[in-house]
Amino acid sequence: MAKEQNKKKGKRPPRLPDDVYEAELFRLQAELVKLQQWVRATGARVVVVFEGRDAAGKGGTIKRITEYLSPRVARIAALPVPTEREKSQWYYQRYVAHLPAAGEVVLFDRSWYNRAGVEKVMGYCTPQEHARFLRQTPIFEQMLIDDGILLRKYWFSVSDAEQLKRFRSRLTDPVRRWKLSPTDLESIHRWEDYSRAKDEMFVHTDLPGSPWFVVESDVKKHARINMISHLLSTIPYEDVAAGEEIELPERPAASRGYERPPRELSTYVPDVATSLMGDPERSL
Repeated sequence: MAKEQNKKKGKRPPRLPDDVYEAELFRLQAELVKLQQWVRATGARVVVVFEGRDAAGKGGTIKRITEYLSPRVARIAALPVPTEREKSQWYYQRYVAHLPAAGEVVLFDRSWYNRAGVEKVMGYCTPQEHARFLRQTPIFEQMLIDDGILLRKYWFSVSDAEQLKRFRSRLTDPVRRWKLSPTDLESIHRWEDYSRAKDEMFVHTDLPGSPWFVVESDVKKHARINMISHLLSTIPYEDVAAGEEIELPERPAASRGYERPPRELSTYVPDVATSLMGDPERSL
């Protein structure tokens, strides 16, 4: 009840203290490493779809998921605008090319659901193509599931006020300004159009066999903890490395006659880091 009242009043829920957040995030990341080892050992195939409004926090969550994982096991599929050739293909074709093989996890940073969102709202597809997508997607996803792929779909939900706040922060942030595209800015004016498109998408694709899981993301740190925790809870992984002991071999004590070439023969990058420290003696 208190949570609903906070939302009606436009108030954020209490925030996790930073130390609690960091500790729990690291614990979950350690579990993700166990999940990775299980996927490799069992040959499982995992697909995680990340969808939601622009600036909803999808990218930040994906970064935390993959931070300690091997890129050979966990891959991010963030496809660019389709080429003219790809536009002439079966719509799902370029996404199928990124599906996992045995022992892989693929995180789709936006996916085939582009057709139900931005393509629908911005007029990049015809009404007939959109209707066909809504009809065929449940069939397409059931084919993936029937073939053994573990499919999870997450919708990151952000309020209009919070989205606008994040857009404004990007305007003055030199490392995130690139995230503001004309399509992102257009979404401010088309908020209700995107809402209607999302609602229609859910009607057709939020099904018992492949449900949508909604992540409330007005507080990014909460969204990351909640989403990762839920993902782990839905996959029956085990700690396959439990009980394994790793021992480092002893380095040979005696020299085998190797001599390192003189430093002058190599080209080293400038030591910019030391120059930033200034005069060490003066700082003492």
